[in-house]
Amino acid sequence: MRRKIPGTELLIAFETAARHQSFTRAAEELSLTQSAVCRQISALEEYLGVALFNRIKKRVTLSEAGQLYARQVRENLNRLEHDTLSLMAHRGAGGVLELAAIPTFASRWLIPRLTDFRAHHPGISIDLATRAEPFMFNDTPFDAAIHFGDPIWPGAVIEYLFGEEMVPVCSPDLLKGRVLVEPQELATMELLHQSARSDAWRQWFEMVGVSGVNVMGGARYELFSMLIPAAQAGLGVALVPRFFVQKEIASGELVCPCPYALRSKRAYYLVYPEDHAGSASLQVFSKWLHEQAAAYRETETN
Repeated sequence: MRRKIPGTELLIAFETAARHQSFTRAAEELSLTQSAVCRQISALEEYLGVALFNRIKKRVTLSEAGQLYARQVRENLNRLEHDTLSLMAHRGAGGVLELAAIPTFASRWLIPRLTDFRAHHPGISIDLATRAEPFMFNDTPFDAAIHFGDPIWPGAVIEYLFGEEMVPVCSPDLLKGRVLVEPQELATMELLHQSARSDAWRQWFEMVGVSGVNVMGGARYELFSMLIPAAQAGLGVALVPRFFVQKEIASGELVCPCPYALRSKRAYYLVYPEDHAGSASLQVFSKWLHEQAAAYRETETN
């Protein structure tokens, strides 16, 4: 059965013209004449039976249908280009695993360990992007994701990796020569927050038995990778997952002013679509990731 799909040269001309809102600039980018681009756009509109551009004198603007189609065509062309480059890069051998991960987890925990994965599995490449919230796999190119939260992801296999402990950290300069302070004194200091964990400080002070604290005061940062430098800069005390700041604590750049850790009820999970369970590359990565997670859990209990 013949697919009902326009030629790629028509789609490329349309996407380029839509991006520039100009047939002239599209022609320059594609090294074509303006009349050639106009003919390709007209051929696409005739094929679709829909006007993609509004033509007003010498100006063109996307129609409502054109705006929607432009977004869809751009996403699909980008995906096709990515798949083509991946195949060319690997010459058809091995595999590419598209992985989404939480930003700071990716930079602080996963990426430093990927050298080991590459050494043991040189035929598999990990293409990594960041996603902070759950998503529908069908709408993305991702084969799997590393998720923090509850073990809930519709239509996906969910594999536990490890839990999380959050500890307060700050610059040693804030303690003015002291090693530790009481939780009550910590309550008088500037509290720094991660935006998605707005309740963390309340839970921490509740755990240590301190009440009456304005836990909502203080600056908020979207990512832990922003929150940690803020603490290093002396802007206040941050509550962060312990494994994100192990190096900074070991080097003395950060200190833990109160030795009380808040154990989260949520955890880190590897998730992937049920219909990807048979992927050889994914199973290799899953096995390796569970080995790394087990080794990490072992260090945490010692």
